[in-house]
Amino acid sequence: MKNVVLLGSTGSIGTSTLKVVEDFPSELRLVGLAAGNNASLLAEQALRHRPALVSIQDPMKAGELAKGLSGIRVASGPEGLLELATLPEAHVVLIAIVGTAGLAPALAAIRAGKDIAVASKEILVMAGQIVMEEARRHGVRVLAVDSEHSAIFQCLDGKPAASVRNLWLTASGGPFRDATRWPKEALANVTVAQALKHPSWVMGRKITLDSATLFNKGLEMIEARWLFDIEMDRVQVVVHPQSVVHSMVEFIDGSILAQLSSPDMCLPIQYALTYPHRRPSQRVATDFARIGTLAFEEPDTGRFPALGLARRAGTLGGTLPAVLNAANEVAVERFCNGDIGFAEIPEAVARVMDAHTLVSQPSLKEILAADQWARQAAADLQLP
Repeated sequence: MKNVVLLGSTGSIGTSTLKVVEDFPSELRLVGLAAGNNASLLAEQALRHRPALVSIQDPMKAGELAKGLSGIRVASGPEGLLELATLPEAHVVLIAIVGTAGLAPALAAIRAGKDIAVASKEILVMAGQIVMEEARRHGVRVLAVDSEHSAIFQCLDGKPAASVRNLWLTASGGPFRDATRWPKEALANVTVAQALKHPSWVMGRKITLDSATLFNKGLEMIEARWLFDIEMDRVQVVVHPQSVVHSMVEFIDGSILAQLSSPDMCLPIQYALTYPHRRPSQRVATDFARIGTLAFEEPDTGRFPALGLARRAGTLGGTLPAVLNAANEVAVERFCNGDIGFAEIPEAVARVMDAHTLVSQPSLKEILAADQWARQAAADLQLP
């Protein structure tokens, strides 16, 4: 039996994780759950799975939650996340919290000797070097939950970084992939509703909007750089609209291995939680005859400058990836609030990056300070 703590249980990754746990009742057990502010769904999940501890962001909601969860301890805020991440009985902590809130619990879990399964890109984008060094020091695994990184992990299968020519991350291209329908000048008029219509995946608002700008793929490039100990110039992106090839590894002899399946997040979640074993599941069935064609395209960096910004941040390293991530979070929120246009999201991020004074070998404190600086700079930025 593997005991699982799930941070971010009410989001899309969290609810998919619960499905996987329910598929394997003799192998996986939930011992802890955390949610943002969806108290009703968290209560429903807790009553179904009976974990030892649950936590919610708002302390006021925690009090109400506790009244209906007899026999289950209820915590709240950042302290609750840290308590969950270090539960003595936990074997793996799956982190699916959007934003920077997952970083402290990730480090706490590692230092407590827990494997972590990472669905929150910010953890490795902001502090990849620190997280991976801590994991090596404490002898724990950092397991990929993103479909792209899970694919690469499966294709590498323990092979050394020196055997790799390139990692190929696949991107659906988002809702604005078609340049004839969406030329560069048309992107200025994109609405939030249009940006939220992802062609392949059902995800939360932030990650869906990042997929529309391709910032999501840019963050994944930096994440891959740290997960697999590969320099940024060996991390590539190719557009693959069908989202069946989840990513590929090109080896130094020219051979390429790919992991394929119909898009369903339950598959990479299951692989992370049951690793190193494969377990039978009927959730994913891939019919190649029905799919028919698999297509690949060069990403359009002219219309989608996010990839170039991410490559720059990942190559220079230091505090710049944290600045990229934080500025993008604020720019996306400003777009949702109608303060800036869709095409101004990467422009805002670029301007904040240009204004940043890079710290090359930052401490965690300096990374968090850069994050806060970038958020304020992006919030204050005046765009024409």
